[in-house]
Amino acid sequence: MLRSQLFNIPNSLAFIRLLLAPLMFFLLVDRDNILLAGIHYTWLDTMAAFIFVLASATDFFDGYIARTFDQITTLGKILDPLADKMLTLAGFLGLMMLDRASEWAIFLIITRELFITGLRVSAVSEGLDIAASWTGKVKTVVQMIAIGFLLMQWPGAQWLLWGAVILTLYSGYEYVRDFLKHTISH
Repeated sequence: MLRSQLFNIPNSLAFIRLLLAPLMFFLLVDRDNILLAGIHYTWLDTMAAFIFVLASATDFFDGYIARTFDQITTLGKILDPLADKMLTLAGFLGLMMLDRASEWAIFLIITRELFITGLRVSAVSEGLDIAASWTGKVKTVVQMIAIGFLLMQWPGAQWLLWGAVILTLYSGYEYVRDFLKHTISH
């Protein structure tokens, strides 16, 4: 039973995302590394964007497969959000280090993610399950689109980044509101 939980398709896809996040980060921040010698920065951006899109696709498919084929596991409930956070943080931090993303925007996003992760741990310790809201899912999609636009330096990237910040903060508010509703009603 444990083996089937570890190696089902959704968990394998989340694990692939865990491996792709540091590879993308490496392409963004270690551009002077001997392994990347002779590769022009625009190609590094394109490779990082390709890895990011591939990893983002695994996010969609692992959730779809887990729900459709009833392969939701405890391990998957841990791996999936961890892989999402690693991927988005690798993208945002790498882009900030390349001076393509506002430090304030990234600070607000990271602060929210850490706070909500702590809140979810607290909720679980109290026996509460606060599932991701619709806004939280939209937030993740907008963050991923913003990262893609910032990687490729496309027009509108900064607007998307700040839109992602607004959605990130609002979905954080929803988590806090729902957590307080659950704790007050119990």
